[in-house]
Amino acid sequence: MVSSSSPGGAVPEPPLWEQLADKARLAEGERLQKVLARVGFGSRRVCEDLIADGRVTVNGDVAVLGRRVDVHADEICVDDAPVGVLPGLVYYLLNKPEGVVTTAIDTHGRETVLEFVPDQPRVFSVGRLDIDTTGLLILTNDGQLTQHLTHPSHGVEKEYIAEVECGPNGVSQGALRQLRDGVELDDGWTAPAEVGQPEPGVLRIVIHEGRNRQVRRMCEEVGYPVIQLVRTRIGPLRDTRLRPGQWRELTLEEVRALSEAVDQGPTDTI
Repeated sequence: MVSSSSPGGAVPEPPLWEQLADKARLAEGERLQKVLARVGFGSRRVCEDLIADGRVTVNGDVAVLGRRVDVHADEICVDDAPVGVLPGLVYYLLNKPEGVVTTAIDTHGRETVLEFVPDQPRVFSVGRLDIDTTGLLILTNDGQLTQHLTHPSHGVEKEYIAEVECGPNGVSQGALRQLRDGVELDDGWTAPAEVGQPEPGVLRIVIHEGRNRQVRRMCEEVGYPVIQLVRTRIGPLRDTRLRPGQWRELTLEEVRALSEAVDQGPTDTI
């Protein structure tokens, strides 16, 4: 058999041995509803309903009941949000202290964020905070979620509280407008940001980019260097109970909310 969807009018179907290999792979995989139930979407019956309602896709195709998947190769999404289904995935939320670096190994012998969380399984940070910035940082071994959260096209918000150098009247309205509209840095213009001044010299800044030292550079560019910077929110995640150096595991609800935030832009906190 041939297909008529390519130049010249016909492209041969994959060789029979490839088709048989694909069928064998699917037959040996796990049932989709079992995989979804294992990662917290509810009972198998609930997961069957998700599939029946057309809310689950596998590699971009709407799944059907009875579908088997290879958790090591297939991309599974629920309501268009990617789902981490590999066994052994972990998700930590750390309140990074000042003076700690986000690299896995530091050649200068400084303390790293990996020293605050379990050493097995091996995890990595989702994005970075510079050594002088404190606040929330996600560490995980879920490469797919990390890629989605850090890619600027997905627009996942990060919120910061910045104390800046200024006079008694605080940051000028003109500088606030510049920060909101975009600031020209040496690597290009920043995207519009959400900026408020809850009290003189204290800024609440929400961005969805992840450039190196971006908030510090933005504030310095408009004439108000940062004295202290704290990240208080990542997408829907906020936790005011974690003290510097403390960490906890994310709940299944929080992991799902992060996945959903990838394509939704601004989100409500949970």
